[in-house]
Amino acid sequence: MPSTLVHVALAGLIGTAMLADRFDARVILFVMGASALVDLDTFLDLWLIGTHRAVLHNLVWPTLAGLALWWDLRREESYVLERWGARGARVASVALVAVVFSHVLLDAFFNGVNLFWPLHDRFYDLSGQMLYSDERGFVQTFVEFDRAADGSRTISNATAEGSVGETHYRTGVKPTADGSDAERIFPVAMTGERFVLLLSGYGVVGWRLFEDRRQS
Repeated sequence: MPSTLVHVALAGLIGTAMLADRFDARVILFVMGASALVDLDTFLDLWLIGTHRAVLHNLVWPTLAGLALWWDLRREESYVLERWGARGARVASVALVAVVFSHVLLDAFFNGVNLFWPLHDRFYDLSGQMLYSDERGFVQTFVEFDRAADGSRTISNATAEGSVGETHYRTGVKPTADGSDAERIFPVAMTGERFVLLLSGYGVVGWRLFEDRRQS
């Protein structure tokens, strides 16, 4: 699974691109930190199996936060605009985008997350591939379906898995579901592709900070 460091690196790339001229050290650290905070539910798994990749790894809280931000910005006396101005509104928006794409969805495509918790308690594993074959045509296995005898289609068990209380993801904090002794692994980059992403994210943020300081 992607490490917190990889999530933060991707958030750095997203933040650097979307912040544009509002980029500075403080705001990019805020965006990257917002992505890192999602992994705090790792510690909740010490008490209840399945809370990691559920309590904070879902689309419900970012959606509610986005709606609240949209509502606030439409008011005549916007709290965000009065306190932080248009810059604050942009930073908040970018942070929400980074949380969704750099963390929640990235984990969804690496072994799955509880996408709609607490409204719907089910882990969805979107691991798969997308390709075009000259024999099979367009193929995707991110979301798989089973066909019933009556011809109806339902999401396969390979995509929709267990729920909170029965689904455990190995972490360095809690390597086994039953708490038995096992090697504690704290990943940095478990594949070459993720190592390249890690280097790219921190490299781009570092270069942008260097450029901004040189021009100031």
